[in-house]
Amino acid sequence: MIHVRPLLLCVALAASALAAGQSPGIAAAPPHRDAPAPVFTLPLAGGHGTISLAALRGHPVYLNYFASWCPPCNAEAPSLAKLAAAFKPKGLVVIGIDELEGAKQALSFSRKYRLPYGVALDGDGTIGAAYGVSALPVHVFIDRDGRVVFYQPGEMDAAQIERHIEAIVKK
Repeated sequence: MIHVRPLLLCVALAASALAAGQSPGIAAAPPHRDAPAPVFTLPLAGGHGTISLAALRGHPVYLNYFASWCPPCNAEAPSLAKLAAAFKPKGLVVIGIDELEGAKQALSFSRKYRLPYGVALDGDGTIGAAYGVSALPVHVFIDRDGRVVFYQPGEMDAAQIERHIEAIVKK
């Protein structure tokens, strides 16, 4: 009976987490190359408005799904800040999407790395699920026509990210 109690405790904790809405649900398959990017409107972490992917049609867009607790996300952030600033004059729009966290964590992350782009909140994971996000970070490169050019889960180095940004900026 002693061995059953820890198992029952684990089951009870998992059930209460699910009941409390802590699970984002099952992620869809990631978008395929040349597929239309799932549209969304998300609140900005600063509390001043929203950001809509549909409104960005005509611009190359780079989505970076992250969370403040994610070590690879923290490792990538300084490079992302530099690349976003370098490619902004060429029309690139970068959106950081904080997955399953609140505004406090997202703003802290943004300030820590001086991110020169908007950070949106996907607090319940709905948009991440539509993009097939099941682990962090996730990188999505979208062309001016709103089509996914490249999708990459996991950490990327600055040179890889820059190569994909250049591809969507040139299109």
